Amino acid sequence: MYTLTTEIDRIQPWNFYGRVVGIQGLLVEVAGAQRSLSIGSRVNILSRQNKVIPSEVVGFRSDRALLMPYQMLEGVGVGCQAFVEGEVAVVHPSEAWLGRVVNAMGEPIDGKGPLQAGGESYPLRAQPLAAHMRKRVGDKIDLGVRSLNTFVTCCKGQRMGIFAGSGVGKSVLLSMFARYAASNVSVIGLIGERGREVQEFLEDDLGEEGLKRSVVVVATSDETALMRRQAAYLTMTISEYFRDRGQDVLTLMDSVTRFAMAQREIGLAGGEPPASKGYTPTVFAELPRLLERAGPGEEGKGGSITGLFTVLVEGDDHNEPVSDAVRGILDGHIVLDRSIAERGRFPAVNVLRSVSRTLPGCNNEEENELLKKARKYLADYNDMEEMIRLGAYRPGANAEVDEAIFYHPALEEFLAQGKEEHSSLQEGYARLAEILSMHPSVGGSREQQA
Repeated sequence: MYTLTTEIDRIQPWNFYGRVVGIQGLLVEVAGAQRSLSIGSRVNILSRQNKVIPSEVVGFRSDRALLMPYQMLEGVGVGCQAFVEGEVAVVHPSEAWLGRVVNAMGEPIDGKGPLQAGGESYPLRAQPLAAHMRKRVGDKIDLGVRSLNTFVTCCKGQRMGIFAGSGVGKSVLLSMFARYAASNVSVIGLIGERGREVQEFLEDDLGEEGLKRSVVVVATSDETALMRRQAAYLTMTISEYFRDRGQDVLTLMDSVTRFAMAQREIGLAGGEPPASKGYTPTVFAELPRLLERAGPGEEGKGGSITGLFTVLVEGDDHNEPVSDAVRGILDGHIVLDRSIAERGRFPAVNVLRSVSRTLPGCNNEEENELLKKARKYLADYNDMEEMIRLGAYRPGANAEVDEAIFYHPALEEFLAQGKEEHSSLQEGYARLAEILSMHPSVGGSREQQA
């Protein structure tokens, strides 16, 4: 419980400070307090207008500490004081955070007044649970999206990536999860998001009911790299707080790519050499540390974090460095295909390229048989699609392709789903079974029947 005594205990008995001795771009050099600092330490720079600018230590050079600010550096010059704030960045979440919108510092930005702090401190850069302490993933979770519930089934404590280029529907799919997925608590991180879209997401996509069981962390694209990176850390920290209280948490993050870009900016500013496509080595070290924090809770305890992370695929290249790294860390990937979106089917999930690593173990025999048949029809049609559209395929030439042509319109209709439409796990399997129970031998293909 949060009390005045708790707040008094957090006050440091003394203060250390140094002075700014150099500024290069977004990098601030501070001398005089380096022996009181370490990587990740917080420092408050006092500008010439007496404005406090929070900063973080990202490196050292000779006898100087290298800082990056969380805000713009206007008013900061050589000689400005830099006060050491603390060694480890922590937050104090509580149940009162539900229904609130906060920035990367854990400060409310929704105009609903101050946040009630909890009595327990949670470090922003916590270590993931040890592998031997984790329980196994739980039962299937209902995401509310028909194509994913059936073809790319997700379980409690699983971590999935949503891979797509820009404008293919990642954010809309994420909004469907936020509204329809079955979970006790949702923690939503909007990392590097467009400023105009935040309010639209809160009002149109999440809605009043969705917000009541959610905490939303926002860092827009105009904010500094440290703020964008910290928003991702805070999203995971809040998720861990609710997981430790036995809740099944749904964590949605849009997007991991912008987290990687922020880390790249920080690394390059600190003098780190660029590696693959300009991404620094720390990017590929930080990605697993962030993503591994999601997953099942401790053995013998309740609670889990089911993570759904969007990955912006640059130039529709699914093998670019960040996509490749994230795909190897997560427990499955959902691929959104631009060619599917261009022909008007949403969500544009390519179920043949999407994988859930909990399948087929989480399904019963009947469900697996349904998926096997449906995937075969989709794959057979996909192999012959160009010939079918060009009219080069002659009906009757191949019985398996004829069956695929017969079932294709119904399966495409099954995979399509409106933004306002909700579909449960049971409804998805029942509808798929109904489609596959139709027999093409009655009158050939659907075109021939017409």
